Amino acid sequence: MEEGKQGVMVAAQNPIAQLQARFKDLENGFRAWLAKQSLPVEAAVVTATSAAQGAAIGAFMGTLTNDATSAIPTPPPQANLNPQAMASFKQAQALAGGPLVQARNFAVMTGVNAGISCVMKRIRGKEDVQSSMVAAFGSGAMFSLVSGMGGPNQAANVITSGLFFALIQGGIFQIGQKFSQPPAEDVFYSRTRSMLSSLGLQNYEKNFKRGLLTDSTLPLLTDSALKDARIPPGPRLLILDHIQRDPELRNARRL
Repeated sequence: MEEGKQGVMVAAQNPIAQLQARFKDLENGFRAWLAKQSLPVEAAVVTATSAAQGAAIGAFMGTLTNDATSAIPTPPPQANLNPQAMASFKQAQALAGGPLVQARNFAVMTGVNAGISCVMKRIRGKEDVQSSMVAAFGSGAMFSLVSGMGGPNQAANVITSGLFFALIQGGIFQIGQKFSQPPAEDVFYSRTRSMLSSLGLQNYEKNFKRGLLTDSTLPLLTDSALKDARIPPGPRLLILDHIQRDPELRNARRL
């Protein structure tokens, strides 16, 4: 008991934990306030905050590529470069620009992406791959405009960059969705998992899965069935007692 109190006191006196808790409270409060605002206000705030974050990241990245920028020769004013060569020069500058250039590029990408995502989510009521690709297309198009990347045909560059960003973002979104979803078999063990967690026996979930003891088998469980699943006597007693005390499981067992 004393050890538990000491642990709570240490956690309460930890300045890092206190800062994290305060930051979390501020974040939750900001999100709650933002959700009550009108669409234009929410989109403007989200765009501005995301652009500021992107600018900070871009400035940091720009300091890393600053040496590469100095290595790119600047063409003399009197040089008559063809449009393709000038476009290549601008592309090199965009990719290896200094802190200010990269801050601008990242601010545009992150700000436009977040703003469009906010609008699409509010209008459509959900965040899916279509909304994500639309936001990425907008950020790619704006990035092409401000950075000057691509060939001499600016309209084609805008569309090409937007499509490229949209395809990449769509692929990343789909991969993230695939890995974030639980395996299909977990659907059949949701109630079992909840029961084991409430009893502190979550380590035996794998035993239920090996024995194919799904949620539908819970009312039918017996000591011998749990024993065959290699569950020790103590946990078996707790599981059977829980089933006996649960009104729904008990009634299903009598049917």
